[in-house]
Amino acid sequence: MTRVWLPAQSQPQPQSAQPAQSKSAEALELVKQGQKLSSAGKGDEAMALYQRALDLDPDLYDAQLYTGVSLDLQGKYEEARQHLSKAIELASEAQTSQALRVMAMSYAFERNIDKAAEYEKRAFDLQCNWKKYADAASTADELARIYLESGNLDKALQWYQTGHATALKNPNITPADKDLWDFRMEAALARISAHRGQFDQAHQHLAAGKAILDKNGTPDQLRFYPYLVGYVALLAGDYKTAIVELQKVGFSDPFIFSMLAQAYEKSGDKAKAVEYYQKVLTLDMHNPSGVFSRPLAKEKLAQLSPPQAQ
Repeated sequence: MTRVWLPAQSQPQPQSAQPAQSKSAEALELVKQGQKLSSAGKGDEAMALYQRALDLDPDLYDAQLYTGVSLDLQGKYEEARQHLSKAIELASEAQTSQALRVMAMSYAFERNIDKAAEYEKRAFDLQCNWKKYADAASTADELARIYLESGNLDKALQWYQTGHATALKNPNITPADKDLWDFRMEAALARISAHRGQFDQAHQHLAAGKAILDKNGTPDQLRFYPYLVGYVALLAGDYKTAIVELQKVGFSDPFIFSMLAQAYEKSGDKAKAVEYYQKVLTLDMHNPSGVFSRPLAKEKLAQLSPPQAQ
């Protein structure tokens, strides 16, 4: 979140500058309140606050950025990108990579993967130039996941490998951090193998990932393992295992809800499928999990839900 820098007391601002400063601070507070509402699934209320913030200070980076995010979540992608373009213009150096990645998600929502990749690569290059290797590696993995869920497995592999190699460039990387990135690589290879129908290889990579977790250097990653097992099982057509494993995940994520919905749907349980597709739409996430679950949930609910009585 952007900080509001106040002038030093030794350099008082002219009185005419005070109202503008006050408006910016008020606008920023409205954006913060809007983010809380959005996290609680109250997107319309959040959007109203973002609009008030823009009315107060149209040159506030946060107001432009989160207005764009909110519009994306509503499916108004072209309008969203007008605000996101403005956010990129207004961004400080430190904010630029965030703004670029948010724009990438906007294009990914519309499955314009080439444009999404363009913005992710710009963010990645900036982070590499700043020698922020962990951040750059996360951006590379984000782009890899966009390619993965879009079906471009070769590009996905390329960018997961780039992310892993970039993370290891950190001269101060700890053994635990190396384990983290090794686990993420095995997780990527398991999913890619599953998409290719190479389920023996997928399970080998799952086992290799579990061995890294069992070293206990990355305890916070344990919660992701059932997700990976469920992911592979879903692609293998083992819907019972997919449901069992995905229900073990101890956190809310729209992509996991989407996979559960698909597993129930393919198992013939329409009611549970509808329940989980509806859960997807309760989470306003502007990231790959949201990108590859939210539009699908809307489409599926239109197909599976009975028409409302007039």
